[in-house]
Amino acid sequence: MTDEPTRAGFVALIGEPNAGKSTLLNRMVGAKVAIVTHKVQTTRARLRGIALAGASQIVFVDTPGLFRPRRRLDRAMVAAAWGGAADADVVVLLVEAHRGLTPGVEAIIAALHERARPGQQVALAINKIDRVKAEALLALTERLNAAYPFAATFMISAERGHGVEDLRDWLGAQLPEGPWLYPKDQIADAPLRQIAAEITREKLTLRLHEELPYQLTVETENWQDRKDGSTRIDQLIYVARDGHKGIVLGHGGETIKAINQAARAEIAQFLGRPVHLFLQVKVRPGWLDEAERYGEMGLDFRDGS
Repeated sequence: MTDEPTRAGFVALIGEPNAGKSTLLNRMVGAKVAIVTHKVQTTRARLRGIALAGASQIVFVDTPGLFRPRRRLDRAMVAAAWGGAADADVVVLLVEAHRGLTPGVEAIIAALHERARPGQQVALAINKIDRVKAEALLALTERLNAAYPFAATFMISAERGHGVEDLRDWLGAQLPEGPWLYPKDQIADAPLRQIAAEITREKLTLRLHEELPYQLTVETENWQDRKDGSTRIDQLIYVARDGHKGIVLGHGGETIKAINQAARAEIAQFLGRPVHLFLQVKVRPGWLDEAERYGEMGLDFRDGS
């Protein structure tokens, strides 16, 4: 044992959609606790993943991507992102190296000037560094640091793990001294029902095309741990239109069968036990305007008004 004092606190990951926040969270935690797809706006609510850096316990808050909202759901997602940043001890802005200082990043930086608390540390993490040359990285770093007084800058590849350990160690050192907030072996602060629903939504998002993934949501309706060590999970997939139900089911039920198989395998791996997953698709035209649906997603319905 060392005499190093324990530290604990919250670190919010913010950035444009698809900047790599969920990938970085999973890398930091060392396990998949946030869903990841190639499509933007996959993350809908604040999800907390817990990582250790020496004597520090870092509670990462993965937030929805910051973008210009159009719908009620969009507005609630953006409010959740800024809410996560406001509550955090440290904020990390992720910027994609190959996209650089986009209008979206400029808007986030402008908002940080207004929203960051006095004394709140804001770090810059330039992600996907393997996509650009060193000279371009240096120029981008200078431009970003001229736009905001970042406490530190890190060059990382969340997908490959480059630079992630240095960022984690720095973050751990910035957190306030105090006892850990969670048990040592806990890696996420979310109900298992919600994590299971998010895994199924990830498989739907990867399988379906165009706007459909944004028009559906998944809720865990029933969870039963059985005496034989397995778990039965019943989930509802809400879609907005009749035509969407047919697409989710697929010809002869092939699509929903493949989604069920992929989700069941990943949920079972996460839980470490056999899983029996039952999916039902329901048409609910107004679900995007129902407070209960937002509560299930971990969002505040009032933030979308």
